[in-house]
Amino acid sequence: MSTTAQPGAEEGVIKRTPPAAPVAPIIQLQGLSVRFGKLDILRSLTAELRGRSIGLLGPNGAGKSTLINTLLGFCQPSAGGACVFGRDIRTDTRGIRGMVGYMPENDAFISKMSAVSFVQMMGELSGLPPSVALERAHEALFYVGLAEARYRQLGTYSLGMRQLAKLAQAIVHGPKLLILDEPTNGLDPSARQRMIRMIREIRDTGEMRILMSSHLLRDVEDTCEEVLILKKGRIAHYSDLNEERRANRRFLELETYGANGDFTEAIERLGCECAVTANRIKVVLAEGIETRDVFRLAAERQVRIRRLNFRRDTLEDIFLKAMDV
Repeated sequence: MSTTAQPGAEEGVIKRTPPAAPVAPIIQLQGLSVRFGKLDILRSLTAELRGRSIGLLGPNGAGKSTLINTLLGFCQPSAGGACVFGRDIRTDTRGIRGMVGYMPENDAFISKMSAVSFVQMMGELSGLPPSVALERAHEALFYVGLAEARYRQLGTYSLGMRQLAKLAQAIVHGPKLLILDEPTNGLDPSARQRMIRMIREIRDTGEMRILMSSHLLRDVEDTCEEVLILKKGRIAHYSDLNEERRANRRFLELETYGANGDFTEAIERLGCECAVTANRIKVVLAEGIETRDVFRLAAERQVRIRRLNFRRDTLEDIFLKAMDV
């Protein structure tokens, strides 16, 4: 707890500054289970999701779409429950939907409707008056880059344009939580980068929290601060990605000439882990040990380092570890 002297306070009197209040969870999963017939899709999910942007990962059939549909009230829990911004999904579905913007994976357009009419309609369905919904529709389409095409029929749109129209209808009513299901699905590299930039911008304004489901680990790594990984309907891993990156191990891959057991033993005495294959050495660096320390040991033992690669654990490593659970 910090202490600060307040202006005008009597000499020798110190007023204590109370600690910052903890961030309230966006989504609370309370033993949430969902069953379709005799098949358990989600199994006792318990977590509190608090980050500005949360990645939802897992292989096909892990339960990602079912979790999203349950939060939106389309699937009923068979046990447990969940809250979105403190609202119970069982009793306040309408209130939750008014606070959430949803960009689905699959298209759900009326092909002969113009983009501006479609986004206006979605704004009205979210509770906006018609005139406000129309104004917001123009603003949303300008924001996603469809200003010049907003009067065109949606059936004439390319895949990338349809993805942008889906994003526009998801944000038109200014939701507190934006749920994105495969937002970069099928996009070419330049369109993908544009989508990723917009998601970051939305995240960084702090006006909307983001829950993003994606099969592309790179997209989640580029946009999300926390990650929830599902496997067979259970939580396999949940963590703060920034903390993971700080804590994750650092790796060296060395291609050497003249190395022997003495060299690897010297590296291990520094607290590192080594694995030797032919003339290659894989090293997991201990905390406080840097690449220069390995070079110093090589120089002392006249070992030539022909090639060196340095890397840290990536989200792919974290995901693969979770799949081994």
